[in-house]
Amino acid sequence: MKPTKPGTLPRPVELTNTEVFDAWVERLDPGTHESFCSFCSENYSTIECFLYARFLGYLSSITACEEWIKEKYLKPDHRRILLDEIGYMKDDIRLLRDDIENLGVKRESGVARIAAMEKELRGTINQVEQFTANKDRKGLLMAGADRAIRELAFIFKDDPIEGPLKEAAMSVWARMQLEE
Repeated sequence: MKPTKPGTLPRPVELTNTEVFDAWVERLDPGTHESFCSFCSENYSTIECFLYARFLGYLSSITACEEWIKEKYLKPDHRRILLDEIGYMKDDIRLLRDDIENLGVKRESGVARIAAMEKELRGTINQVEQFTANKDRKGLLMAGADRAIRELAFIFKDDPIEGPLKEAAMSVWARMQLEE
């Protein structure tokens, strides 16, 4: 509680999203804590980290999880890198066309080089589309599994099957992580 003027009620200290998620992570048992942190450091998908947290019992928003991951683990944005590369390729093709028009490059060799560059550009565009489709597909599968397991856990809460169901959920999670 923050101190206030005499005669007034103290105001509660508001925790940031990162602090809330960090407190949740710190309450995990040591083995689970290490496993979760290792998973987050090695995995590029914030959504998959969030879903893993949900499997472990995290009940709050993805925003807190995302901010915590951004603060703790630097993640490369492969899609952004590929999109930037596409922009550079387009610029290179445009410059080569300009050089051909200004007679800086022989037309025959310039046209052949443009054809090769455009083929490389189409390949990179295809790579971005595949990357996005695979990421979306896996995220949807993980979200569906998360929902199904949460519903089962709710249905069998306080039932003798609850413990084995949690173990089965962790097995499903592990298997899905191994699939590409």
